[in-house]
Amino acid sequence: MSKPMHTASFKLTQQIDDALTALARRRGASRSALVREALAAYTLDKPRSITSAVDELSSDVEGPPDLSTNPNYMAGFGK
Repeated sequence: MSKPMHTASFKLTQQIDDALTALARRRGASRSALVREALAAYTLDKPRSITSAVDELSSDVEGPPDLSTNPNYMAGFGK
């Protein structure tokens, strides 16, 4: 059973309208479905901290998680 939909009306720049149409074609989805998906992501997702956003972007980077784990970096510290 589907949820009832409400109609919303809003204005888009020509550039956004063209991009939305192109994306809908590429994904084989309706423009309405893409707008609902984007609005849900923008309004319903829990806000993330900047740290979690950076962690997500840098998850493929190899190396120590913190420079303090490198003994050379900490040599002489605290003396």
